[in-house]
Amino acid sequence: MVQVKLWGSLRDLADGQEMVEVEASNFKQVLEQLEAKHPALGPRIKRGVSLALDGVIYREAWFTPVSEENEVVLMPYMVGG
Repeated sequence: MVQVKLWGSLRDLADGQEMVEVEASNFKQVLEQLEAKHPALGPRIKRGVSLALDGVIYREAWFTPVSEENEVVLMPYMVGG
């Protein structure tokens, strides 16, 4: 199981949970499993989220591998300038 830390407002959409476990081997599966477990995350995921994997931030890297040994953090897209 992969432990995913939910950042900021994403926690509110997962019943206030900071950490959620999912069965996944890549970024796309993480998102699918999170949406299945917490349907309120669905619209936010569809608008876009970023994944931090061991401190490196990815956007739309669907097949980036993840494992239980990685630090996985899901966060809303960062915008600004």
